[in-house]
Amino acid sequence: MIILITGASHTGKTLLAQRLLEKYKYPYLSVDHLKMGLIRSGNTPLMPEDDGELTEYLWPIVREMIKTAVENRQDLIVEGCYVPFGWRSDFEENYLSSIRFVCLAFSRGFIEEHFAEIKAHACDIESRLDDSYCTKQQLIADNEAVAKGFTAAGEEVTLIDSNYGTAIERILCG
Repeated sequence: MIILITGASHTGKTLLAQRLLEKYKYPYLSVDHLKMGLIRSGNTPLMPEDDGELTEYLWPIVREMIKTAVENRQDLIVEGCYVPFGWRSDFEENYLSSIRFVCLAFSRGFIEEHFAEIKAHACDIESRLDDSYCTKQQLIADNEAVAKGFTAAGEEVTLIDSNYGTAIERILCG
């Protein structure tokens, strides 16, 4: 089984991946780690801020890693922002039947009410060296774009609009 976790920034993708790792003992791939390895090694001229270009660059690599894991009947959690809205079109049904897709997004109301708490939890699993880019308006825009894009592509989005813990527990039990 492949568990593919994506969503907007600061929604707890890494936390969810860690919780799933602990529950299922599946190895997990952080697309952010792959991104930084490629950037730091000089294998790409792209920078961490180049989100659109990074999706185009990283997704073919991640996609083929997922296919390899499915073909080898290996379990894997893949977590990161760099999943295109139309990701399903890159897989035939024999692959799709082995992929569980999870997309996380906060509602505008949740962000407005819990912004300070969201920021306070930004380093629960990973230490963010610089989180200054994350403003309330940027977070709202990012979450709305992710929810709209994946919904338009026919994907189910876990929209966190009241209780974060309950939303995550539903995913863990699903």
